[in-house]
Amino acid sequence: MLEEILLNLHNRFEVQGTGLSGTFQISSGTLSLPQLQPGQYFWIEGSIFNDGLHKNPATGLQDETFTGVIIPAAIPRAVVALSEEISAWVSKHPADDRTSESFGGYSYSKATDKNGVPITWQPVFRSKLNRWRKL
Repeated sequence: MLEEILLNLHNRFEVQGTGLSGTFQISSGTLSLPQLQPGQYFWIEGSIFNDGLHKNPATGLQDETFTGVIIPAAIPRAVVALSEEISAWVSKHPADDRTSESFGGYSYSKATDKNGVPITWQPVFRSKLNRWRKL
């Protein structure tokens, strides 16, 4: 969810001038980068299987050797905490195309926007996220 939020913000919180270019090997599903702090986020670019946001040391990856770039990120704790809040909201409000249903004596309606489309996390959390948004 954090990666989706950062992409929605158009802000990857890249640490400028610290990208690591070269050939990297992921073995046993792990990539550990001693140049980064434990727990620091980073982006992989140029991988066939593992492009995207990861946390150092990264585990659960697809084994491969790739030539690409590792870009360290400095994601504020407030953004990480907000991503957890958004994840909790999404789990309570799963996306589907139904806005209401009823059967027997039971009826249920979802909140919708002005076009009748069920509300997603983006408009709900827009005001909290806007301070980090890039155009």
